[in-house]
Amino acid sequence: MLARNRFILLVLVGAVLAIVSLSLQFLNLMPTTPLEEQQLPGGAAGTGLGKSRKRVIPVPHTKAPELDPIAEAYGYCNTPNRTEQAWEGHSPADYTLLSVQVMIRHGDRYPLYSIPKTKRPTIDCTLSPNRKPSHPQLSAFISHMANGDRGHWESTLGSVPRLPNHSACEMGELTQTGVVQHLRNGQLLLQAYKRHSLLPSGWSPRQLWVETTGKSRTLQSGLAFLFGFLPDFDWPKVTVRHQWSTLFCGAACDCPARNRYLEEEQRRQYRLRVGDAQLESTYAEMARALGLPNRQLRAANPIDSLLCHLCHGLPFPCLQTAPGGGGAKACLTMEQFSVIRRQQLDDEADKRQVGLYRKYAVLAMHPYLNRTAARMERAARAKPGTAAAEVALAAAHDVTVAPLLSALGLEEARFPRFAARVVFELWRSPPAAGGKPPAKGKGTPGGEAFVRLLYDGEDVTFHTAFCRAHKRHGPRPLCPLKNFLSYVRRDMLALLNASSYQEACYKRPG
Repeated sequence: MLARNRFILLVLVGAVLAIVSLSLQFLNLMPTTPLEEQQLPGGAAGTGLGKSRKRVIPVPHTKAPELDPIAEAYGYCNTPNRTEQAWEGHSPADYTLLSVQVMIRHGDRYPLYSIPKTKRPTIDCTLSPNRKPSHPQLSAFISHMANGDRGHWESTLGSVPRLPNHSACEMGELTQTGVVQHLRNGQLLLQAYKRHSLLPSGWSPRQLWVETTGKSRTLQSGLAFLFGFLPDFDWPKVTVRHQWSTLFCGAACDCPARNRYLEEEQRRQYRLRVGDAQLESTYAEMARALGLPNRQLRAANPIDSLLCHLCHGLPFPCLQTAPGGGGAKACLTMEQFSVIRRQQLDDEADKRQVGLYRKYAVLAMHPYLNRTAARMERAARAKPGTAAAEVALAAAHDVTVAPLLSALGLEEARFPRFAARVVFELWRSPPAAGGKPPAKGKGTPGGEAFVRLLYDGEDVTFHTAFCRAHKRHGPRPLCPLKNFLSYVRRDMLALLNASSYQEACYKRPG
């Protein structure tokens, strides 16, 4: 009898859990496809993708104390060898998606520096669908880029190559890995927003805003993202605009205070580096191995080249003949690489504690965030059904994405990896039952407007400075747009004791 009662109890508990799970899926609050565990090169398992996602707002992987420098470096590579699923496009039932604004960092690139007396990494920067890593859309992408003269190009962008095209990569050139990373990014977001009909097959040119710096690696990354993302990449509908500054500050780039904070931040970085005895010893050891003056090795920024070797599975560079003869090879080592990466992680922690970078970041990214806020407000004020959803893409650099994260209060976020993405989503809730329309010039028609912020697929909205205090478990599980607007137009400048961007930029120090 007791066994029978226990059996009945277990059946009832199982039934209740099944009903709860189905309810959550119906509300679109949890994905139904399981995630595969991230695998790092060499078989090391990552921590990001094997985690349970049974949460409306997941805890983001933006803080990782005691990071292993080598595992962290593999994560920075972002090698496209794993299945990935993201939280873009998830909302409570009956919410309407109004706009999506994306900033991407360019994909994997060839080093910007070379280490003297060593052979440069051998990487082919032409594209071939038969070479790994590849993508099902790579062949079609290559063919479609040949028709790029049918698009609209601002300024000198029309002369920038639309595909990487050197059999021996040039400095800073996008690699095939970088192209594949953004084809995947675009395809991932296409699937995420498909059920919201964000950009249907008949999308119009006014629904898409694309801007990029003048570097080939950002333009090519943006095109790869768009090819994966657009349901129909119709060249005549595409206009690519040129941002002259890596800060995407448009006509508001002049800001003396921003430059002062950056100079102070660089001095902080220098003091921390020269005070690191292990780092100094490691640089001296590397310089001796290559027969170089210490100053010359530092100027070559060896970590940039070493990261390329690591990300592409190449052995670290060697000097063919060791100083003094003997024919033995003198090679740089993983231990040396680990010391430099460890110091960079220490620098990130010190940067957060000192706070100079945050002040720089607020001024650096205010123009971009102000434009982002204006687009959102305009979309939110449009009458339901009268305006099509809009997508904006900014193809940028690590020196763009990093201050953006800091300006938003995401100071614990990891440094932007290759092909990192930051996504701003604007949502409208269904009209309240029996609710009155807003007064003219106030509120948004048809329901409240809400914003979500995602970093590399993780919902980090409630970790931002503008929504950290919002009650996420209240009746409205998203962050009100008004929070974001107030933050950009007032609160973020309060950090600098200013009431406007102009005042903050031109205030005398003291």
